[in-house]
Amino acid sequence: MRLLRYGPAGQEKPGLLDAEGAIRDLSGQVDDIAGETLTPEGLAQIAALDPASLPRVEGDPRLGPCVGRIGKFICIGLNYADHAAESGMAIPTEPVVFNKWTSAICGPNDDVEIPRGATKTDWEVELGIVIGKPGRYIEEADALSHVAGYCVVNDVSEREWQIERGGTWDKGKGCDTFGPTGPWLVTPDSAGDVNNLSIWLEVDGKRHQDGSTATMIFKVPEIIAYLSRFLSLQSGDVISTGTPPGVGLGMKPPVYLKGGEEMRLGIENLGEQRQRVVKA
Repeated sequence: MRLLRYGPAGQEKPGLLDAEGAIRDLSGQVDDIAGETLTPEGLAQIAALDPASLPRVEGDPRLGPCVGRIGKFICIGLNYADHAAESGMAIPTEPVVFNKWTSAICGPNDDVEIPRGATKTDWEVELGIVIGKPGRYIEEADALSHVAGYCVVNDVSEREWQIERGGTWDKGKGCDTFGPTGPWLVTPDSAGDVNNLSIWLEVDGKRHQDGSTATMIFKVPEIIAYLSRFLSLQSGDVISTGTPPGVGLGMKPPVYLKGGEEMRLGIENLGEQRQRVVKA
């Protein structure tokens, strides 16, 4: 299944994408693509529905973040060896963990704002994991049973604030609009082999990132099991799993977003995002 949320910001309704690519309204069945809806039981109830029996949404509505009421937005850094190298950082021996604030979350095609005073705003296409079944101390062998689905995330980053201004990475990672999420939450049965999907990003039509999730250092089950040692994972938590090479920081000389660009990015089977870059 491909689940989504559509409508004005803050007023999104739940929906699903049918086999013809049309949006079907789920608001008569569930209150949101969030919380209990994302558990195995909740997803099974949606899967049992006939999409043709649901109201068809006409027009081309705005798509919101594909998950509502996200509790935690957890990120894994330097999870592709070639990205670690282009960033001038050592290949990690265990996952590097940081957070994006939930106020950073926006729709997949919403504008991305360069914060006031920012000079090194960068892009990062990433595979997102959405937790369905809650858990703590999850065994790696059981980790995939806790996944509701997968999505595309743009881990927009302000490199000066992330790296040069002291403190943790979070300062440069969690600015408003720095977390476009979606377009869809794709359930595991429709996502394919998430450890071997093509992943890419373009700026103004020029492809900068063109990789595969096959080159992730830490795979999806290992990431889930690792994180669950330190915190409980809850329905609707999103884990962003790192980016392949091709970010602006790694270019010689580095190239950063200035405003006016268009980013287009996607992951095989999981859909595409498109954002206009504006100044806050």
